[in-house]
Amino acid sequence: MIRYPFVIAGAAAIAACAPVEQDGRADPALAGPPVKVLGEAENCIQRSQIRNTRVRSDQVIDFEMRGGRVFRSVLPRSCPRLGFEEAFTYTTSINQICNTEIIYVLEQIGGGAPRRGAGCGLGEFVPVEYVEDGEEE
Repeated sequence: MIRYPFVIAGAAAIAACAPVEQDGRADPALAGPPVKVLGEAENCIQRSQIRNTRVRSDQVIDFEMRGGRVFRSVLPRSCPRLGFEEAFTYTTSINQICNTEIIYVLEQIGGGAPRRGAGCGLGEFVPVEYVEDGEEE
């Protein structure tokens, strides 16, 4: 009888290491308009060069830069309500925003002032360009 609990524990440990099938969700990098990757990912981008940000989902943000460059950041984990609110804030003391930064979802509840919601880490900044439907990638 003493060996029985160890058999169950061993089976549970083996099951925990087994590959898990994808849950059917699409690749977060595919959120928003289709893009073509232009180069290697960067850890930081210049904050003063950001012209606009476009939240594509709970896990994808496009940073549109002055001069037309675009960097896509795919967050390591889904950020609750980011895709719904499409707004975030961050604080940094330098003129860069890096993949080590934490962003906070700005939630608009009722008619009051926006409040800071979930905090989420950024991903690396991948240089991309938007492609038209039918264009080869």
